[in-house]
Parts: sequence; structure tokens; C-alpha cells
Amino acid sequence: MQLIRRRAYARAGLIGNPSDGYNGRTISFVIRNLWAEVVLYEWDEIEILRSNEDKSRFGSISDLVRDLRLHGYYGGVRLIKATIKRFVEYCRDNNLSLHKRNFSVRYSSGIPRNVGLAGSSAIIVASLRALMEFYNVDIPIEVQPSLALSVEMKELGISAGLQDRVIQCYEGLVSMDFSKESMRERNGYRCGVYERLDPGQLPPLYVAYCDDLSEPTEVFHNKLRERFDNGEADVVDAMKTFAELARQGRSAILANDTVRLAQLINRNFDTRRSICQLPSGHIDMIERARSVGASAKFAGSGGAIVGTYTDESMFESLQRILDPIKCIVFKPQITA
Repeated sequence: MQLIRRRAYARAGLIGNPSDGYNGRTISFVIRNLWAEVVLYEWDEIEILRSNEDKSRFGSISDLVRDLRLHGYYGGVRLIKATIKRFVEYCRDNNLSLHKRNFSVRYSSGIPRNVGLAGSSAIIVASLRALMEFYNVDIPIEVQPSLALSVEMKELGISAGLQDRVIQCYEGLVSMDFSKESMRERNGYRCGVYERLDPGQLPPLYVAYCDDLSEPTEVFHNKLRERFDNGEADVVDAMKTFAELARQGRSAILANDTVRLAQLINRNFDTRRSICQLPSGHIDMIERARSVGASAKFAGSGGAIVGTYTDESMFESLQRILDPIKCIVFKPQITA
């Protein structure tokens, strides 16, 4: 029996986010310390197995409420169902024939939910990879992120941008340009310009997150989208600033200018704070990290932050200053 096991990793937006859904630019990297995994094998019928995140029995009503806050009402099963549907539709639209064998599929994930590390899109990308192998279908890598995005936006009505799916498909460290001039259509899907960068040119990076401060990503994005679509000047200008910060960040990385990169990362958060009413706990994480000399910004749109530090002494200070608010601080593994 053929057993297919595929992973997709968590990601952190190093600079430029959240402009990816607004014709902006971003730079992101994968976090190989954390991943979602999909296992698929031939079976008598199509079967989607539930994981621990899809449980329906709870120790108390408080446990039920916490589970819903972290995982929603459907866990990852709805993501896999929607991925299968979009995969089939892509193959149909592009005249790709699929064999008639059925399969059983299950997933697991060690990516903290609702802290801005792209746990949902990781399940989708891992599912897409497994389906491609099972059916021996080759989808161009530049199309895969847009196909994965359509799972959430078209099928599930979740506001999102391309950034998460691009970095999870390409892996490593990637600079992304989503400007109107750079976007083009391929196989019916819009694609930006994606450039792989050398992770070896990055300064030391840390990621920190706190489960207790999590918030569903769509809560943030839905509010921002409405304001942007209404032409709110501060939001429109901020998106242009985020894109410019990403452009300058790319130059800083290529020049090994760690001081400049840290300044840009801090400005990214300051710009975000200027247009959004952010949770006090999230702001506290940033301010604590900066108090020991590290740069800091949101890794996404939840309770995770990312930044640079100078040496082991500063990293230990980060762990010490964030521990009282129950933050996990670690060094992201970007390459295999």
C-alpha cells in the first residue's frame, strides 16, 4: 500500500506584512521547527479522518469554549475537504485526468493555532502536495500558492493574502512582489513575482508566541479589508509603507546590513500600530522584546512576534523577559 506523507511548515512574515493582500511586498521565511502533516493512502472509499483538533468530547464547558476559540467549529477537516474540491476543479479546468482510485487522509499539526504562524494554510499546502503525488499531477509551483489561497477565500470565505501560501510552497526565505505591475495570470490563477533569497545572509532571528494571546487571523484581516476598500487614507498609505519597507528590507539583507534591517522591522510594527487598535498583550510582547535591544514585529496577525537579536546574551534576555507572560521563545530553523 502506497503511503504518502507530506508536510508544510509554519511561517513568519519578516517584513512587509500585512500588505500582501493589498498589492504590496513582503519577505517571509518558513519555520521548520513547526509543521502540519498530511498522510494519505489508497482506500476503498474517500475517507477524511478527524484529528485531535476535531474532537467532540470535552472535560467541561470551558474546555469546549477554549477549543472553539483556538480551532473553530470544524478544525482542519473543512480545510481538507475544500482543498480536495479545489484540486479537482483545477484539474478539470486544465484538462488533467485523475484516476479512479479512492483514498483515506488524515492530518496532524504542531503549529500553534491563531497566533499568526499560518497553521491553516499549512494544512492546505500539505494536503495539496499529497493529492498531487497520489494523482501524479504536476501543478506549477508559482500557481500552487494561488490555488491554496482559493481554498480559504473562494470555498470558505476567509480573508487572506498570498504571502503564507507562497513561502509554504517555496520554503526557505522568499521576497514577494504583489504589485499590480508584477501580478500575472497563469492557468487561471493570479501570481506575483517570487524571489528566493539566501537565508545565510540573515542575522540571528527569534520567534516568540503565546497561546493565551491568540486571536483568529480573519478577525484582523476582515476589519482592515473593509477600511482599505473604503479608501481610508491612513490604511492606504500604510500599505504603501509596508511595501516600501519590504523593498528596503531586501536590500538590507543582500547588503548584510543587520542594523538597517532591525530598524525596518521595528518601523513595520510602528506603522501597523498607527492604523490598528492592537490587543494590549500583543503590544506588551513587542515592548518587552525591544526593551532588551531586539527588534520586533508581528509574525502574522496573532500572538506571535519575530525579530533580530545580536548575540546569545540578548537571546537569553529575550527568553527571560518574555517568560513571565508565558511566551515561548525559540530560534527558527529555516533550512533543512
